Amino acid sequence: MPLYDYRCQQCESVSELLISANAAATCPKCGSQALERLLSAPVPTGRTKKALAAARAQAAREGHFSNYAPSERPRR
Repeated sequence: MPLYDYRCQQCESVSELLISANAAATCPKCGSQALERLLSAPVPTGRTKKALAAARAQAAREGHFSNYAPSERPRR
């Protein structure tokens, strides 16, 4: 199931929802079904490795290494 961004026409909130194709989307804030599906920005080619490196650096600064492979974790 793909993720889609939706804008509620009633409360103007924007949400990212994971729903199946045959299910009706509802606003998580107000419960309205008057949602408009928005175009999502694609990930630019070649930027994935930079984004992964940035996420790993942030995890290391915070002291958790859950997104590292066991061979990449620092030795204690």
